[in-house]
Amino acid sequence: MLPRPELNFATAAEAVETIIHRVRTEGFAALSELARKFDGVQQSHTRVPARELERALEDLDPRVRAGLEESISRARAFASAQVPADTRVEYGTGATVTQRWVPVRRVGLYVPGGLAVYPSSVIMNAVPALAAGVGSLAIASPPQKEFGGLPHPTILAAARLLGVTEVHAVGGAQAIAALAYGVPATGTMDPALAIEPVDVVTGPGNLFVATAKRLVKGVVGIDAEAGPTEIAILADSSANPGFIAADMISQAEHDPNAAAVLVTDSPGLAEAVRAALEEQCPSTKHAERVRTALGGNQSAIILVENMIAGIAVCNVYAAEHLEIHTANAGSDASAITAAGAVFVGPNSPVSLGDYCAGSNHVLPTSGTAAFASGLNVNTFLKAIQVIDYDRAALSAVAPHVIALANAEDLPAHGDAVAARFP
Repeated sequence: MLPRPELNFATAAEAVETIIHRVRTEGFAALSELARKFDGVQQSHTRVPARELERALEDLDPRVRAGLEESISRARAFASAQVPADTRVEYGTGATVTQRWVPVRRVGLYVPGGLAVYPSSVIMNAVPALAAGVGSLAIASPPQKEFGGLPHPTILAAARLLGVTEVHAVGGAQAIAALAYGVPATGTMDPALAIEPVDVVTGPGNLFVATAKRLVKGVVGIDAEAGPTEIAILADSSANPGFIAADMISQAEHDPNAAAVLVTDSPGLAEAVRAALEEQCPSTKHAERVRTALGGNQSAIILVENMIAGIAVCNVYAAEHLEIHTANAGSDASAITAAGAVFVGPNSPVSLGDYCAGSNHVLPTSGTAAFASGLNVNTFLKAIQVIDYDRAALSAVAPHVIALANAEDLPAHGDAVAARFP
């Protein structure tokens, strides 16, 4: 009964499967045609020239640059702290098992470019990958007709600030397919302009991007199936209705399918928030988009009996972003077991996490926070187990291996150990 966006994954899957097949079989010819169809641009290749990255950074508004640099600094500090240490266990002399963390070889980072511009997503994708030690990064972002078929210059500037030199002007499901399967150079195209396949694809996007990630999962790793954004707010009578309304609007302006959900045990607060929304909506830039999102089936004000019930509702909803505006915000936040990110108290709005908290804003949506995590360093790492036993250590455990192998009717397993002790 909880509010959810009405997303037709079945219909999207049919269209996306066709796009993926075309990219796999036709390569750049498919990307070029899809760029003309969806983006209105002509392309001879997708690679953004290095000089365009440099120009974008040179032309960047100093205030925006300062904001990006602060965001990068905070994100790096948090990502660096996440890098796990190797684990080594010794089972006696000559018997060790070690778990080593190794970065994946190459990653593809998707940065949306539809209704809004997301240089912040460049940071959120690239910083944890770099902290993990990934050696090869490729960013894909939709080409923009008004910028000569290149991604938005602020996205290019953010990539340059981070030292990412490989950026491709390709968006939508075709970008995910290109990153997952690769696109070779064709004809007289410089081989350096090809798109090499990646091992992991990350980044948020619309329904078609999320569906493409779902379909290529297994060929490559993905972070999560991030669809339209959502905010849930748990609040009691102590909350400021103006803050809550502003935060709901801030997420609703992303997309007409964005979800904004208030969970409260206070009828008075519910009415006050409704009144604040009516007051604030007309003055926001994207008022029509906001009203569509707030008026959709995915958005609601939910009345509960008490905060215990409210916490239960939030854990079932498993929001991408969950704000806690209660008298006991800290303890209520500790009871949350399913959320992409939890924002505690009136001075920790989602907007802070979107840009400069230091946390990552690439988070699971549509209830997938019940089992998935936000983008982090571990997304780009593999755990490799290393077993190192000498002859004496193997001899000590050999009878157990042989007994268990016989119990499973796999005697050759035991024979492989016994052969070492003739």
